[in-house]
Amino acid sequence: MLRVRGVVQGVGFRPFVHTLATTLGLAGWVCNDDEGVLIEVEGASDLVDEFGLRLRRLSPPMAHITSVEAASGTCTGDIEFSIVSSVAGGSTAHGATASLPPDLAVCSDCLREMFDPCDRRYRHPFITCTNCGPRFTIALGLPYDRARTTMAAFEMCAACAREYHDPTDRRFHAQPVACHECGPRLELIDRGGERLHTGEGALRATQRLLVDGAIVAVKGIGGYHLMCDATNPLAVATLRARKRRGGKPLAVMVAGLEVLAGVTVPSAAEVAALLGPQRPILLLRRDGRGSLQPAWPISVAGDAADVGVMLPYAPVHHLLFDGLATRVLVCTSGNLADEPIVTDDDEAFERLGAIADAWLRHDRVIHRPCDDSVVRVVGHTAGPVVSRAVSDPDAADRTLVRRSRGWAPLPVELGNWHGEELPGVLAMGGDLKNVVAVA
Repeated sequence: MLRVRGVVQGVGFRPFVHTLATTLGLAGWVCNDDEGVLIEVEGASDLVDEFGLRLRRLSPPMAHITSVEAASGTCTGDIEFSIVSSVAGGSTAHGATASLPPDLAVCSDCLREMFDPCDRRYRHPFITCTNCGPRFTIALGLPYDRARTTMAAFEMCAACAREYHDPTDRRFHAQPVACHECGPRLELIDRGGERLHTGEGALRATQRLLVDGAIVAVKGIGGYHLMCDATNPLAVATLRARKRRGGKPLAVMVAGLEVLAGVTVPSAAEVAALLGPQRPILLLRRDGRGSLQPAWPISVAGDAADVGVMLPYAPVHHLLFDGLATRVLVCTSGNLADEPIVTDDDEAFERLGAIADAWLRHDRVIHRPCDDSVVRVVGHTAGPVVSRAVSDPDAADRTLVRRSRGWAPLPVELGNWHGEELPGVLAMGGDLKNVVAVA
């Protein structure tokens, strides 16, 4: 029996264990519970030992194993390896210690399918798989299973169910799996609350509104964004006035790295940060070399030395940019000044009613708000240590200015600085925009 703790739920760990055990010809089972993942494996001792070695060495890229405890037991005579139902509320010694995974940007495989006219998920705004998509924001509790997420409201169709139960499929036990037939739906509503369009029509109408200078509240993964054409000075000025943003910089979402030409030349580490699965807002130093610089950085950032830039990370973002005349959109949190990001549809309609001209929303509930993370690349000055589950070789170059989507709720590892143990300091934020700071 193996007890595995860490970030091992919602990251494709059970399918990985199933494949590994089957490849080695081992029998047994794997399940989620409140503490992480529990594995019973039976077979020749040398193969069981090899299983344990590969479990750590070959685990999924978004997994992070903190401990593996082994205990021998009596063989139960299993003849195959299977994924069994999760066990909830059964832990007593350690309590609920499993870690929820963070929300991750849509992966390249899903993007390829989404833009393939022959694929059944062609232009599906909620495409996802085991390797990407919402996790933390839709989870209602542990263990992480569809029944304990906001996707429980959407019953899988026969085609999605086949993928979900197929060990060879990329969506094997992917809890948010859905398609046009059985998944969430998009709708566009106006200031009067009237539904203007649904589905593909809602996307096309939103594109027209953005080109015409409107401000649209777009529901994403962790909350609403307020979006407008960043190349339209009047639209940006209107958004500033309505949101009472004044001269503060506004974050932008760009269709691709080529949009940054004339604005900045990102370093290799900055490009890696922009393209990482977290897709944070990256603070980039403006080039400022005159004639080649487009006008939009001045409109969104004023005299600030930096501009906050992110790439599309949700399927709906990629679909909005597809065929859109402008390649850069203001993408600022859907909230009033000094208030948290809005996630509830009714609240978004009420609180953003004086700002937005229309709302592009969907019927998948956001259980936990999660704002965009903000990152700065600062040479080799290390910021907060993050789990290997969401880091890469360049992570030491990054300082997390705001640790949220893509990192939350992963733990921050404390205790030493270059091998030297240091005392920790805890600070709590204010009432509405509260944060926890650790140093």
